[in-house]
Amino acid sequence: MRIALGNDHAGIGLKQHVVDVLTELGHEIIDRGAPDDAPVDFPDITFATCDLVRRGEADRAVLVCGTGVGAVIAANKIPGIRAGLGHDVYSAHQGVEHDDTNAIAMGAWLIGPATAREVLVAFLDARFDDDEDTRRRVEKLARMELDAARELADRV
Repeated sequence: MRIALGNDHAGIGLKQHVVDVLTELGHEIIDRGAPDDAPVDFPDITFATCDLVRRGEADRAVLVCGTGVGAVIAANKIPGIRAGLGHDVYSAHQGVEHDDTNAIAMGAWLIGPATAREVLVAFLDARFDDDEDTRRRVEKLARMELDAARELADRV
């Protein structure tokens, strides 16, 4: 799987571990993250990372910042991106299975290497259920996104 990886300065401490896990699992990494702890703006990193998923150049995105919250907010502003917070294994796979999440954000200040590994495995091994109920719900999410975009465009 092609994984777009993004991190800000707060996520740099967990980045190499994430790279090592993704590599060990056999995934191709497209790195759009900060190379060091010099301050950067997480919305810019999140867009550069998740836009690869939106354009079909990556299959999923993994975001690492201080708490993961800012990255989730930014990612969910990008059309076609459905991001979840990845601090536990259940949410990591459940988001993919029932909500078709294609991005996950982890907080380097909140989870350690062992949990990060388990979350990554759960997120990347999970597949969308694609049954009638889950498909209908994800389609509603897409419609909400389009309706809001149209409403904003009409205001301009």
